[in-house]
Amino acid sequence: MRAKLRNELQEYIERYTKNIQELITVKRRRGIPQWKIDEVKRLKELIKKYRTIGLINIEGVPTKQFKELRGLVSDKVYIKVTKNNLLEIALREVSLPNVDEFVKYLRGPTAVAFTNLNAFELKLLLDKTKVKREARPGDKVTSRIVVPAGNTGIPPGPMISVFGKLKIPTQVREGTIWIAKDTTVAKEGDIISPDLASLLQKLGIEPIEVKLELKAAYDEGLVLPVEKLRVDLDSVRNEVTSAVKCALGLASEIVIPEKPIVELALTKAFMRATELAATAGFITKETAQIVLNKALSQANALATILSSKVPELGIKVEAVAAAPPKAEEKKEEGKEEEKKEEEKEALSEEELGSGLAALFG
Repeated sequence: MRAKLRNELQEYIERYTKNIQELITVKRRRGIPQWKIDEVKRLKELIKKYRTIGLINIEGVPTKQFKELRGLVSDKVYIKVTKNNLLEIALREVSLPNVDEFVKYLRGPTAVAFTNLNAFELKLLLDKTKVKREARPGDKVTSRIVVPAGNTGIPPGPMISVFGKLKIPTQVREGTIWIAKDTTVAKEGDIISPDLASLLQKLGIEPIEVKLELKAAYDEGLVLPVEKLRVDLDSVRNEVTSAVKCALGLASEIVIPEKPIVELALTKAFMRATELAATAGFITKETAQIVLNKALSQANALATILSSKVPELGIKVEAVAAAPPKAEEKKEEGKEEEKKEEEKEALSEEELGSGLAALFG
């Protein structure tokens, strides 16, 4: 009996709770402003239209600079500011895969970027798109700040002490303060002081770089946080260049029948054939100069030895102009000289014979 009453009571509570939830849902739907309904509908259309969705952190980005940055990338990226909860509703109603993981990054002041670029291209585009803003006390300097020489337009008075405090040389001319020479007032990593911030504003200098920081991107079902989107372009470029060289070298060795590969293979074959023919002393139009240069070198080497060993022959060795030695060759000049002397002493009979033939015809 007690079990029956307990089950009936449980069913009554569940039915009552369900009815209350339905009433709350209906009431909420009736009270939703039309603009919110339209905004969710528009967001759903954008989500379906574009390949990639990016969440951008806009905390601390001034409205003026945000509009400038948005305009600079508008040909490739559509950036929209909306309420986080409306974007989350739109994402869930579209039933995107892994949406729970993506909405974790939907926190704080956020703009949403829609684009057909992939996530990595979006990150690179936002990173290289920058504008300047005025300095504020406490800002960290992103690059060296230089105040240029010339008329500041500021009348002399209390500001002279500010220039002196910042170690900026000045002169008073024609009723205004002039900066005597270009002066570095802050280096990268320095913190902007209140005095420096005030002076830079008066001079109209906007030294702080602003860009749009990507928090995460959703690319065709993949959720990619910003740390996975950072790419070292120089490293990638070097790796690709190295891979292309290796691929071309291998392809030319096995002579893949493609026009650029065949041309490279023929060039390498010609160079190798020319080198082999010249080594064998085979005279052709292409090898004649190489063979003659080698014979002349051997003849000069032999003449040098003979002139020192048998001076009565009266053999004179003409100096041959040489290219200036490279830096690394100068370092080992002594070793090279010793090596040459050893080579002269170690000339074989065959080399002596070829040298004599070249010298006396």
